[in-house]
Amino acid sequence: MAAKTDVFQSPDYFLLDELLTEEHKLIRDSVRAYVKKEISPVIEDYAQRAEFPQQIIPQLGALGCFGPTIPEAYGGGGLDYISYGLMMQELERGDSGVRSTASVQGSLVMFPIYAYGSEEMKKRILPKLASGEWLGCFGLTEPDHGSDPGGMLSNIRDAGDHVILNGSKMWISNAPFAQIAVVWAKDEAGEIRGMIAERGMEGFSTPSTHGKWSLRASATGELVFDQVKIPKANLFPDIRGLKGPLSCLTKARFGIAWGAVGAAMDCYDTALRYSKERMQFGRPIAGFQLQQKKLAEMITEITKAQLMNWRLGVLMNEQKASPAQVSMAKRNGCEIAANIARDARQILGGMGITGEYPVMRHMMNMESVLTYEGTHDVHLLITGMDVTGLNAFK
Repeated sequence: MAAKTDVFQSPDYFLLDELLTEEHKLIRDSVRAYVKKEISPVIEDYAQRAEFPQQIIPQLGALGCFGPTIPEAYGGGGLDYISYGLMMQELERGDSGVRSTASVQGSLVMFPIYAYGSEEMKKRILPKLASGEWLGCFGLTEPDHGSDPGGMLSNIRDAGDHVILNGSKMWISNAPFAQIAVVWAKDEAGEIRGMIAERGMEGFSTPSTHGKWSLRASATGELVFDQVKIPKANLFPDIRGLKGPLSCLTKARFGIAWGAVGAAMDCYDTALRYSKERMQFGRPIAGFQLQQKKLAEMITEITKAQLMNWRLGVLMNEQKASPAQVSMAKRNGCEIAANIARDARQILGGMGITGEYPVMRHMMNMESVLTYEGTHDVHLLITGMDVTGLNAFK
């Protein structure tokens, strides 16, 4: 497939750029330029072949997309949350799988090591993850426990200077190529503990997941633990229960909220440009009322989501954002992106299903992003519980 020129122009209907600092814009524009140069020309081909572009790992590390909010002392960028959000927006504008790689690395692997790991762990592992020398993954979801992670069956038992880990995790982004995995399992008292499993440990394998119609350019796999010896130094010393993994998911969901809007922006920009060029009945289809209705609703939803994400970024920076607020933004971003991708596909007609345009790829990707890290329905119930004080989960 011939490489194409990326002519994306970012929609900013309410002049949100005026709310950003010069540093924010510089960071965003550098990631946008990277996506145009390195991702857009090749991503359709990788998606069609269902292959992960491994060359992006050191590139994303060099660009600072791994752990941008982690302090510089540990190899991170020491940046604020709006910078992180903008990075994820631009990466997902390129492809959801690329953003997933960065989200997992920064929010689900580097964050828990920084927040809950020992000093030795932080110094040994974080710089390698930040640079992209190592790739990490996050093991929470199990074959029979997705939305209810507290029911997990993975377990550890004490064996002196180490623990023995047994169990399996599935739908794990980055798993096939990861050097380390942050894994959550129950101890003998039934408490959830976090730990680091390292590739090469006997009994630890990462079979790839095949046959996906979505996130085809992302590496997905399982984590299988058969009597794996985990040194006690690899356990997070002080965190217990679901608070650990859920705090990681809050950080990652923040990135998804921004990322999904990036995918929506790409679909809108593609549909808008196509509608002005596509002639039917003697004029561009952009001149017809039904197409204008679709485009007007797209830019309205994108603008609302951009404003919500920006405000959420401010609250994250001020350490005022609640997990429920992050949950709302994640669900909203995913929902509007899925709807916008679908409408954009209609505007493109038959061309919309081809790899000539990014819309169908985004549309399929968003079906995964709607579901992972909290399904659409679960996030609705999180908001419902937050506003009513009543728990509908149980």
